[in-house]
Amino acid sequence: MAAPDPAPDVDVLVVGTGVTGIYQLYTAREAGFSVEAVEAGAGVGGTWYWNRYPGARFDSESYTYAYLFSKELFDDWTWQEHFAEQPETERYLNHVVDRFDLRRHIRFNAKVTSATWDEEARVWVVALSDGAVRRARFLVAATGVLSVPFFPAVPGREDFGGESFHTGRWPSTPVDLAGKRVAVIGTGSSGVQVIPVIADEVASLTVYQRSANWCTPLNNSPISDHEQAQLRADFEEIREILNTSIAGFLHEPHDRGAFDDSDEERQAFFETMWRSPGFSKLSSNYLDLLFNEAANQAWCDFIAAKVRATVDDPETAAKLIPSDHRFGEKRPPFVTGYYETYNKPNVSLVDLKATPILRVTETGIETADGEVELDVIIWATGFDFGTGALNRMGIRGRDGLALEDHWADGPTTFLGIQTTRFPNLFFPGGPHAAAGNNPRYNGDQVDFVTDALVHVRDHGFDTIEVELDAEERWTAMVDKGAETAPFGEASYFFGTNIPGKPRKYLLNSGGRPKLFKEIARVHDTDYRAFRLSRS
Repeated sequence: MAAPDPAPDVDVLVVGTGVTGIYQLYTAREAGFSVEAVEAGAGVGGTWYWNRYPGARFDSESYTYAYLFSKELFDDWTWQEHFAEQPETERYLNHVVDRFDLRRHIRFNAKVTSATWDEEARVWVVALSDGAVRRARFLVAATGVLSVPFFPAVPGREDFGGESFHTGRWPSTPVDLAGKRVAVIGTGSSGVQVIPVIADEVASLTVYQRSANWCTPLNNSPISDHEQAQLRADFEEIREILNTSIAGFLHEPHDRGAFDDSDEERQAFFETMWRSPGFSKLSSNYLDLLFNEAANQAWCDFIAAKVRATVDDPETAAKLIPSDHRFGEKRPPFVTGYYETYNKPNVSLVDLKATPILRVTETGIETADGEVELDVIIWATGFDFGTGALNRMGIRGRDGLALEDHWADGPTTFLGIQTTRFPNLFFPGGPHAAAGNNPRYNGDQVDFVTDALVHVRDHGFDTIEVELDAEERWTAMVDKGAETAPFGEASYFFGTNIPGKPRKYLLNSGGRPKLFKEIARVHDTDYRAFRLSRS
C-alpha cells in the first residue's frame, strides 16, 4: 500500500517580501492560516531592497504609498519627506515586519527554483535555492512587476575590466565613485534619478540615451511638524480618498479642458503644474491632457521650452526633448536637478540613435564615434516588466504545463490574480494589475485573495481555479482597454523594452474601483468565475 502524501508544511506560502508580499503575509496570518514567506534577498523590501542606487526614491507621496490597514501604524511612523528616499522606505518596511511580528515567518536568501502542482496531493511543491522544499496548499507569488533587471544584448558586456552595476541590483555595501570615469546607460526612471546625484563626485559622467523622456520636477520637500500632525488627523479621509480614487493618489482632478482657458491662462496653469508635486502633473492636469492631441502638444511644448531654457547647449537640449512619444505615453519620470546636470563640464550626453553602442570593451564603451574609457558602467536599463519574475520561477501547473508556455503570447488572467490550469496559485501585483499608485491596487488584490482563501477553507474546498471563460473575458477587456490607454506602445507597459517579448498590454488601464473592486464584488459571495472542488 502506497504511503500517504505528506501533509503540507504550510497553508499559504508567499513568494517575495516587498510591499505586496508583506501585506499578503500579514492578512493570511490574521485570517488564521499557517504562513511562510520566502525571499530571494537578505532583507525585506522587494523593489526597495534591491534598488538602493544613489538617488532612489518614491515618486508617489510617501504617506499614500504606505500601508493603510492600521491607523496605529500610520500614526507611529514619521515620514521625513513627501517623497521618501530608499533608505527611509527600507526602514519603514522593516518596521512594519517587526511591529506585526512577521519576521519569524520569513525565510531569507531562499529563491524559488521551481514550483510544481501535485495533482494527487493538491499542494504546490516549491524548491528553494537553499536546498529546502516546501509543500503549500496555496502559493501566492507577490514577485512584483519590476523585479527582474534587464540588460540589453550589447557585445562585450562581460569583457569590461572595470566595475559594472545595474540600478535594480545595487550592492548593499558602499560603491565608491569619487574621481572615477563613469557611464550611465539609460535615462528612464532610475537613470534620471542617479545621474544628478553622482555628477559632482565623479571625474567624468557619460550618459548614453536611447530615447529622451518627458521629465518634470518631482518638487520634493521635508514634511513639517504641522503637515505631519495634519496627516494624522486626516487619516480616515486620506484612506477614503486613496481607496476610491481612480489612480490611488490624493491629487485633486482639474475641472476643465486645456482650451477652456485662454492662452495666457493656460500658460499660467502649466507653470502651476510645473511646480506641483510628482504625479499631479498627470492626475491634476487638464482633463483632456491624455486624450486631446492638441492639449498634450501644448504641455509638451511647455516642457520643451523649459528644457531649452535650462540646458545651456542647444544641441544637448534638443537631444533631451522627446520626438517619439507624447507626454504620458511612457511612464513620465520625475526629477530633481536633472536638466541642470548637463551644464556641468564633466557631463556629456550620447544619443544612441545617432551613435549606437558597437561594443563594450575591456576599458570602456565603443560607439561609431570612438571609444570612451571608463572605470564604472551603471546599467539603468530597466526590467522585464510584468511577467519577468513569474516566468522565471519554474512554475508547472496541471499536466506539467509551464507558466511561460501558457503565457507564450502574453499573460492571460482573471482580475490580474489567477490564471487557468494553475489551481491555488495567485499573483497579486503581477500582470494585469493597474497603472497608478501600486500599493493601493495591489492591496485590493491581496484583500480579495485572502477572502478567497477563507472562502475555500470555510466551505471545505481543496482547490480554487479560475474558469477559462472568465479568464478570456477579463483578458479581452484588458486588451480592449489598451486601445485607448494613455500609455502607448512605446511604453514598457507593453513589454517593448524586451526583444522578442509579445507586445501585449501588461496592465489594467481602467484604474482601481471601476475594473477591480466592482467586478470583484460580484464574485465575493458565490465565486462563480472560479471552479471550486473537493477531493
